[in-house]
Amino acid sequence: MEPLLLITHADAGHADDLGTALEVLRTRASVEVCETSNPGELDGILHRAGSRPIVVAGGDGSLHAVVATLHRRNDLGGKTLGLLPLGTGNDFARALDIPLDPAEAAEALLSATPRPMDILVDELGEVVVNNVHAGASARASRTGATWKERLGPFGLGVVGYPIGAVLTAIRPPYVRLRIEVDGEVVADMDRHVLMVAIGNGSSVGGGAEITPGADPGSGMLDVMISYAADPLARVGYALDVLRRTHPERDDVVTLTGKQVSISGEDFWISADGEISGPERRRTWHVEPAAYTMLAPTQTRTQPSSAS
Repeated sequence: MEPLLLITHADAGHADDLGTALEVLRTRASVEVCETSNPGELDGILHRAGSRPIVVAGGDGSLHAVVATLHRRNDLGGKTLGLLPLGTGNDFARALDIPLDPAEAAEALLSATPRPMDILVDELGEVVVNNVHAGASARASRTGATWKERLGPFGLGVVGYPIGAVLTAIRPPYVRLRIEVDGEVVADMDRHVLMVAIGNGSSVGGGAEITPGADPGSGMLDVMISYAADPLARVGYALDVLRRTHPERDDVVTLTGKQVSISGEDFWISADGEISGPERRRTWHVEPAAYTMLAPTQTRTQPSSAS
């Protein structure tokens, strides 16, 4: 296998898992490991990557940082990336069926197939690699991020996600939104929206598949709008998300498209786990085959012949 440039965050705290993965990778490849602690360092490391595949050791946030930096430098096209899922949620790894065990992920990387990956880009030029969502789910992410930070030093960061979900479920925000998909109005301020998700990948929050059919290599975005308003409907919706049957609900709308705009009352968004807001209008479009990812042979982007 050709030489690899592996990027890890200096403060990530996954030294043991990274060491395990490196032992496997170095049986068949030369690996240069670079630690970063700020965006300036990341930019410098990526500048010297050359033609080597860039392996990100971390979660969705780490992958987002690398993709966003390359995109800002107009250097994303033609790049090949790999992922060792050493983060908390690892949702993009789940979408690509990358094993979450460090050694297994390294083995999968050594035999992976290069596959084209899409990204979402908003009107400000900001990139989304996995998923962006607004409404109650963004509030849950915002609350969960606080608890993740508090519990992270104890190795319990992942517990922050369900804590955020439970606290948000008690008093969820409702907003009236105008939502357009490829220029067609699909929600027009006439009903309260619990949440809207735009999926390149399928899940958020460590495995909650809110856009279960999303395929990051399809050239399309999956859109899910939930109108579950009363308490009983919210409970049913949450249970159906766990069962991946929520797209069948009468108070859920699912669509696909290439551009999505959201406007209306103030809303918060969570894009690859990064929280921002309040917003009044945002638009995202898909950029197909923006880069190449080393992914296991049988993934959502490449179904097996038996399926």
